[in-house]
Amino acid sequence: MVETASRRLREAGLDGIGVADLMKEAGLTVGGFYKHFASRDDLVVEAIQSAFDSWGRKLEAEGINPAEMTAADIAERYVSTCHRDNPGEGCPFAALTSDISRSGEKARAIATDGLRRNFEGLASKTAGADERERRRKAIMAFAMMAGGVGLARISSDEALSAEILETIRDFVAAIDK
Repeated sequence: MVETASRRLREAGLDGIGVADLMKEAGLTVGGFYKHFASRDDLVVEAIQSAFDSWGRKLEAEGINPAEMTAADIAERYVSTCHRDNPGEGCPFAALTSDISRSGEKARAIATDGLRRNFEGLASKTAGADERERRRKAIMAFAMMAGGVGLARISSDEALSAEILETIRDFVAAIDK
C-alpha cells in the first residue's frame, strides 16, 4: 500500500490521487486503509519517506554501494532520460518539490532530512578547498539535478529536454573529487 502510494503520488502529485483510487490500485478496500492509517496525511508521510529511501534500495538491489559512487556516477543515473520519463520511480524532489513545500510539518521534516542526507553525501564526493566550499557545491549541484529533471520533464521539445539533462550531467561531473 505504501509503495503504491509512493509511486502514484510521485506520478500524480500529493493532491492528484485519492485514497479510494490508491487502495484500488493496491488491491485493497478503503475500509482496509483505516485499519493501517488514521488519515490520508499519515499515508502521505509514509509514502514520502518510502520515496526518499527508494534510491538507496534500488542501488543496493543492483549491487551498487552508494558510498562508492562518484558525483559523476550519481549525475549519470539521476539526470537521465530514464529518471525524466519515470517520475513514479524517481526522486521525490524532482517530482514533488512544490507539493511538499505546501504539505504538513511531518512531510516537510522528512524532506528536510532527505535534503541534508543528499547534501552531505554529495559534498563527500565533491572537490573543494574546505568543507564549506564542498557543501556549497553539493547544494548547487543537487538543486540543479532536481530542477533540471523537472525542467526536462516539462519541455515538449525532446532536443531541448536532452540538452538540459546533458548540460547538468556535465556540470555535476565537473565537481567530482
